[in-house]
Amino acid sequence: MSQRPASTPFSEQPVRKHAEIGLHRELRSRHLSMIALGGAIGTGLFVASGSSISTAGPGGALLAYIIVGIMVYFIMTSLGEMATFMPIAGSFEQYATRFVDPAFGFALGWNYWYTWTVTLPAELSAGAIVMKYWFPHTPSVVWSAVFLAVLFLLNVVSVRGYGEGEYWFAGIKVLTIIVFIIIGLAMIFGILGGHPVGWHTFMTGGTPFHGGWLGFLGTVMVAGFAFQGTELVGLAAGESEHPERAVPRAIRQVFWRILLFYVLAIFLIGMLIPYTDPNLLNASVNNVAISPFTLVFRRAGFALAAAVMNAVILTAVLSAGNSSLYASSRMLWALACEGKAPRVFARVNRRGVPMNALYVNTVIGFVAFLSSFVGNGAVYTWMMNAASLTGFLAWLGVAVSHYRFRKAYLAQGRDLSKLAYRAKWYPFGPLLATVLCAIVIVGQDISAFTGGKVDWTGVIATYIGIPLFLALWFGYKWIKRTKLIPLQDVDFDLD
Repeated sequence: MSQRPASTPFSEQPVRKHAEIGLHRELRSRHLSMIALGGAIGTGLFVASGSSISTAGPGGALLAYIIVGIMVYFIMTSLGEMATFMPIAGSFEQYATRFVDPAFGFALGWNYWYTWTVTLPAELSAGAIVMKYWFPHTPSVVWSAVFLAVLFLLNVVSVRGYGEGEYWFAGIKVLTIIVFIIIGLAMIFGILGGHPVGWHTFMTGGTPFHGGWLGFLGTVMVAGFAFQGTELVGLAAGESEHPERAVPRAIRQVFWRILLFYVLAIFLIGMLIPYTDPNLLNASVNNVAISPFTLVFRRAGFALAAAVMNAVILTAVLSAGNSSLYASSRMLWALACEGKAPRVFARVNRRGVPMNALYVNTVIGFVAFLSSFVGNGAVYTWMMNAASLTGFLAWLGVAVSHYRFRKAYLAQGRDLSKLAYRAKWYPFGPLLATVLCAIVIVGQDISAFTGGKVDWTGVIATYIGIPLFLALWFGYKWIKRTKLIPLQDVDFDLD
């Protein structure tokens, strides 16, 4: 039996003004920690780290991931302060709507929905490619359909089904990284392997840096994509049992673990494999045999390294797909509850699952996947290009929203000591995160302007997400006549 929201038409007064309607708070602290951890650890580390080292050298890759890690730290602490104070599903849209401008929230909400909706078909494609390792003659569409069915079942049971799936997916990835670190250290100290490794490998060519500033900037872009997904903890806070305790704990634990895993893993790869090794540049989901993790495991003497890493990468792909269905359905539900999407998507069943939102996102994801087989995949390619910036726009929205949140909180005479979690380094943190996000967004295809002839088709494909976001923002502002909310008028109440 569905719970129906009040009968208000699309784009008029919100179905839910502040309180949660129908969602169940069933995510535990361990779920939140693994959701954030699993969201950031995936093919970006297992595969793309090799190309980062090849492009910028081990020193450049380390510096790039540390800089992006600092940006993510401030994004996460900003999100943590708001999510602990106001734990609501669809948080990014809500925070931007309440603390900045309803039009900004509208654009940010649909932007984030699109991010994860387009991520789903990409993960279905990647999953099918991974399965080709074991079953080369099975059509890709078969595996993609199977994986989509599994992900749908995880999400349709309850929010705890999503949480448990993510917990175990992330657990496998974390265990793999820990084993990799132990083996890598054993090889450096001569316990395993027998290959010449160490500082001289890290300093191949006399310097750990390579590729100049363009190579470094390109690696920053890759690092930014690798870290995306950490913000899911803010989205899931609205369905957490005890967000006032679970969210701060997840943010404190997860950031340092992610940074340690990335930085230490890249350092070890740089110590074990020279950045001039062509396998690093060519590593991809299509060829897991030359993933830097696989190469290290093989050199340590593990004959089944490729098969094991293929299985681990499959869990990373399924984890991302699981998050895609969850995030896109919850954001569509939140938009519908605010009257910013058709109200039919605001309905939830007795298990607290927004089924209509889940249905439509599942269908859209599979249709988008099928589009990759039509017309050389031109439509699919443009969809993916439009999504290339959306994650960074979401981070930018979090930083701006938090800056306004704290200013309004103080302007209304509220006591900072009563915040269950307070972000450090305010206002430096959100301001630095805003600047770094803007640099990453602008620098997505900066190399196109530094050569001779500019590839305008490529430039448009890369940056098309920006005009789409601005069209949503200013289109809603023009239709609804919204304005920047004065600090004294910011609404902090949940009822």
